[in-house]
Amino acid sequence: MITISGTLSRITFQNPENHYTVCRVSVPKADAITVVGHLPGVAQGERLKLKGTWTSHPKYGEQFKAASFEVTLPSSMAGIRKYLSSGIIPGINQNLADRIVDTFGEQTLEIIENEPDQLLDVYGIGKTKQKMIETAWNTHHSVRRVMEMLQGTRIDSAKAATILKTYGNHALEVLTQNPFRIARDIPAIGFAAMDELARELGTEKEDEERLKACLVCRLLDLEQDGHVFEEKQDLIRACIQMAGVSGEQLLDALGNLDADNEVVIEKDRVYLAPLHKAEAGISRRIKALLSMPNADFHVDKNLIQVQVLSAMAVQLSQEQLDVVTRIMGCKISIITGGPGTGKTTLIKALCVVFKTLRLKVMLSAPTGRAARRLSEVTGRGAKTLHKLLGFNQDTGTFERDFTNPLDLDLLVVDEVSMVDTQLMYRLVEALPAGAGLILVGDTFQLPSVGPGNVLSDIIDSAQVAVFSLTQIFRQARKSPIVMHAHSIRNGQMPDIKSATPDQPSQFYFIETSTPARVADTICELCAQRIPKAFPHIRETQVLTPMHKGEAGTISLNQRLQAVLNDAPGGIESHGHTFKTGDKVMHLKNNYDKEVFNGDIGRVIEADKSTGQVLVDYEGRTVAYDLPELDELTLAYAASVHKSQGSEYDAVVIALTTAHFPLLQRNLLYTAMTRGKFLVIIVGSTQAFKTAFDNNRTALRRSGLKDRLRACLKENV
Repeated sequence: MITISGTLSRITFQNPENHYTVCRVSVPKADAITVVGHLPGVAQGERLKLKGTWTSHPKYGEQFKAASFEVTLPSSMAGIRKYLSSGIIPGINQNLADRIVDTFGEQTLEIIENEPDQLLDVYGIGKTKQKMIETAWNTHHSVRRVMEMLQGTRIDSAKAATILKTYGNHALEVLTQNPFRIARDIPAIGFAAMDELARELGTEKEDEERLKACLVCRLLDLEQDGHVFEEKQDLIRACIQMAGVSGEQLLDALGNLDADNEVVIEKDRVYLAPLHKAEAGISRRIKALLSMPNADFHVDKNLIQVQVLSAMAVQLSQEQLDVVTRIMGCKISIITGGPGTGKTTLIKALCVVFKTLRLKVMLSAPTGRAARRLSEVTGRGAKTLHKLLGFNQDTGTFERDFTNPLDLDLLVVDEVSMVDTQLMYRLVEALPAGAGLILVGDTFQLPSVGPGNVLSDIIDSAQVAVFSLTQIFRQARKSPIVMHAHSIRNGQMPDIKSATPDQPSQFYFIETSTPARVADTICELCAQRIPKAFPHIRETQVLTPMHKGEAGTISLNQRLQAVLNDAPGGIESHGHTFKTGDKVMHLKNNYDKEVFNGDIGRVIEADKSTGQVLVDYEGRTVAYDLPELDELTLAYAASVHKSQGSEYDAVVIALTTAHFPLLQRNLLYTAMTRGKFLVIIVGSTQAFKTAFDNNRTALRRSGLKDRLRACLKENV
């Protein structure tokens, strides 16, 4: 880390939400430097002590990236006069600043900070003025106090900005009185960082709040990894290492968490209360739905074929026809199968048949892109699950539940492998008792980002009707993409090097050893080789397992932007420069703008004078002001997780041994099945084999399968 001191001369940009700042700092005996980073509460004219590293921006040159900072208040009378008269503290002009400093001398700032009532001794300051100065000082310097408190801890300025955003003016109070609350509310900060601060503040090693926080934080970490519960002995063992106390003390703290309903202990399984409620709620609600009588529609197979052929000009296979016929008698059913097995055709056929039966059918999917794709292929409207259930992002609540259920006869949900435990709970809670539910998905894809193995668990419970499509249609059998994907799905190593440059194919593997060379090859493919060899390809998406590294999304996006978009200007935010023509992705559900996590669009205008970026999402323009640009990122390259529920004309997949922590068979399968007409893997055979051999999906700890079996046996 390098330390630099200087005076903040100009703030070029600051995001009020997360305090990401671009500014100029004047340093002694040198030219002013550009500083970027999370700098909450800084003001022009303040002297800063910055710790960080030098970086090179492709357009703006050398910049100092601040990891931490502190405000250095002036100590000389001349410096204090200049500071107070600078406008940093509203209500103090030059004359008043002189009178205050003349009265208190070098103790001026200490007096304002700790004994503001003494300001009444200054000529011209009455009670109203004194209160105004005190309030203005505290408002501005509350941020400084928080930052000073966090100096020397593991909490960098970016995490400090998150604390300030979460707690506002109460941040210092929370830090001093209950720092472990922060570790629970903001899991990304973690127990270790807050424990370090708490111990400095005098918290004893055996303090029960510390031990309870350790247990909860461990469970939150596991939730981030996809687990719904933890085995009690494993939880205690891990927390002994984290907290440095005995197992007996932790067991006592765990018992108190159970008594306070923060966790639920079932036999030897420990759940965070919300996850237990969700998992138990899913099984209870599925049991209730299955116990309700179902209208068994006996529709003649020949009539179904006629209806589908008339509406879709498609002849159903015998396998598809059997599913349509049998699914009529099911209250809850699952349709699963790999690429090319006709899942989408089956959904369309079901919609045709249910329409003739005058049933009210709704279609939904977990993401906006998946919902739009479902709508396009079926010709019917489809909504995201959050929109269907009336999610309010301000309150975190859902409008639809068992007291206000959905108005429908049948709900069809696609891409269910992406649905986690808590969202599935909200879904089944909102289904009316008389409704049917059809879940469609591929269990071999990546599991949900959130906790649980919902689709796999429901299938493995053997308590719900499952229809597995196995027949690969003749047209799909001609596709090496489909056939290689099925080989991987079936645990058979595909011949990935069968394609040669002189034989046009849909699938290529380009052997490249190093991440740097992988990145070079990907840039060359996207800028030159693919457009030249496949002029009909409209959309190429680069996919990679990780964000960091030379073959990660961050680096690839910068390099691809440089070779694919030479538009001038642009607006900088969070290390990205958004320019007209850029491919961008929206990062979180925004119901006001009606754009959702994973939606991809094109920048049609980036106006630096107004600070606004306009993005086209398939014909609809959405405006982003500067503070909202943290919801956008460049999308020339995306993570495989972000690609779920999407299809692209072509995908280029980076696969190197540097991606080792995330190399799994389901990641490989998910990435390959995103491409419709062309898949190119750039990387090493060793990385491919590592991913293929790693089939760890079942390691997520989830009790839904067992719970469903036990719950539904009671009906037998």
